Amino acid sequence: MVPVAVDLGAVVAAAAYVGRFAPSPTGPLHRGSLAAALASWLDARVHGGQWLIRIEDIDGPRCRRGAEETILGQLAACGLYPDRPVIRQRDRTEDYQRALDALRTGGFAYPCACSRRVIEEALATQRGMAPERHAERRYPGTCRAGIAEGASHGPRAWRLRVPEGAAAQIDWVDRRLGRHVEAIDRTVGDFVLLRADGVWAYQLAVVVDDAGQGVTDVVRGEDLADSTARQVLLQRMLGLATPRYLHVPLVRDAAGEKLSKQTGAEAFVPGSAALAQAMRDLGLGASGVATTVPGLLAEAVGRWRASWGKI
Repeated sequence: MVPVAVDLGAVVAAAAYVGRFAPSPTGPLHRGSLAAALASWLDARVHGGQWLIRIEDIDGPRCRRGAEETILGQLAACGLYPDRPVIRQRDRTEDYQRALDALRTGGFAYPCACSRRVIEEALATQRGMAPERHAERRYPGTCRAGIAEGASHGPRAWRLRVPEGAAAQIDWVDRRLGRHVEAIDRTVGDFVLLRADGVWAYQLAVVVDDAGQGVTDVVRGEDLADSTARQVLLQRMLGLATPRYLHVPLVRDAAGEKLSKQTGAEAFVPGSAALAQAMRDLGLGASGVATTVPGLLAEAVGRWRASWGKI
């Protein structure tokens, strides 16, 4: 597989370490979000790097007015300030288009007219079961050779033409979770780059954004570990560098479910109490003597260095 050449414009030169926190402005941050933000900030500080904030607002209908300002205020109240100006995905659509165009030119992307129902029916037919009973979600390649004749809606999305065999096997190492190997052609198949509703897919946007910001290290919740192989594949196909990855444990509720906006997780109250809780959630222990935000951050840096000081 020969990578395609993608022009991302003025790509920021990477420092020795560049980390980032990338929230979606769909509501205020909750306790789990703060733990992820603190982990990424601590890792950058321990390794003498830069810490950036990227607002992932590419899915406009899901974004809430005023959420970005609330998020930035919550982080600032906990002493978490970015080292460069905040960037927003809504301003980066030209870079996403350049990446898609490069993949199309190289024959690595194709239009797809499949609805979700069509995909479920095709998968069910392959497995010989009713669509509603079919749990597999790997794209069956219906439009790989061209949009089927008679498709009523024309192209609905753009998909990556995932290579087959050894080229689709992605081997990557997480600093906490260890080695992962995934054959993407068998697990997810040709995944979406541009959705049918015109919204850029997360996998493409995050790869282009990380490259554009010169990100060297991604520290985020372990629920996103499943996306990493697809992102590494895209990085390789676009000729972009692959960051180091560290996926931290999720913060869960009393029932063991991940805290999330979708399940109604409450916004945290900014300040020292929330920061101390985030330290505990990351396994950094309770505060020793510090009670202020600067003091707690200083304690957290020392404890993070002891656990994650080596890359």
